[in-house]
Amino acid sequence: MNFLRNIFPIIFIIFLNGKLTIGGVMHSHNNEIHKEREADGAYSPRDHAHYSESGEHNTAFDHEAILGSHAEAEEFDSLPPEKAKERLGLLLKKMDLNGDGYIDRRELKAWILRSFSSLSEEEASERLEDMDENRDNLVSWEEYKEDTYDSEEEGNSNLLEDDKTIWNAADLNKDGKLDLKEFTIFTHPEEHPSMLPIFLEQTLRDKDLNKDGSIDFQEYVGSQAKDHDKQWLTEQKHSFDNDYDKDKDGKLKGDEILSWIVPSNEDIAEEEVDHLFAESDDDHDDLLSFSEVVNHYETFVGSEATDYGDQLYKSHHFTDEL
Repeated sequence: MNFLRNIFPIIFIIFLNGKLTIGGVMHSHNNEIHKEREADGAYSPRDHAHYSESGEHNTAFDHEAILGSHAEAEEFDSLPPEKAKERLGLLLKKMDLNGDGYIDRRELKAWILRSFSSLSEEEASERLEDMDENRDNLVSWEEYKEDTYDSEEEGNSNLLEDDKTIWNAADLNKDGKLDLKEFTIFTHPEEHPSMLPIFLEQTLRDKDLNKDGSIDFQEYVGSQAKDHDKQWLTEQKHSFDNDYDKDKDGKLKGDEILSWIVPSNEDIAEEEVDHLFAESDDDHDDLLSFSEVVNHYETFVGSEATDYGDQLYKSHHFTDEL
């Protein structure tokens, strides 16, 4: 559970309880992350960022899913509408893989998955720069530990051991330091299949109280059950039975546990495609024309019609390349 400390920038950490948007770049590594993860379930920051606690769709998630960059999303939010539409039109030409003038579901999903990868690398790059005290473009374990832990947390051996396990697995060349590629794996391990056995082992250690190698419903809801009403328990039981317990034996094992704790980026991307089509496919032909997307530009990229945004656009000398 503890490796969540590595993968959640503060935007996602706050989202778990306060359901904030995903526009920031600061990072936080306090022990509250571990507590929130234990109470919450799933590891994927993309999944948490997708919807608010009330079930409302997060518009900032839409923008970053299209632009693949926190920084680009912030810039688009400051553009006047016509500039935003112009730049979105350039993006659509890149999304349109077969050049037919339409964006189909397959093309949009491929673009969103590309964006997820770009977001992960951007977040990792920012953290690496913050931690790289000697400016060698690498992060040592000591640099990471000094940046991440306070003295009280260092006394929690499980936290350190779990982070070290993830670190060692991400250190592909076994030199004791992580370059950007390796650090991206470390900070976003949920996106790398080679890390899944580690997640499974840590989940069973923390959740499997009777040590039978599986997670029953009582272990699934954990100690948080006492803080919720009967309706919540009923909803959790429905999710346990219908979403995760595929063989209907009353327990989660192996891949069933992984489907619970590591929501698939593929599934999240498909949900986002469904959402964007529902918002923008005005003629219901299951294709998005360029004009449909541009007409719904605020759904895809956001914009504010302000003099400040126009000045920001001019001062940055934006190019056509993103």
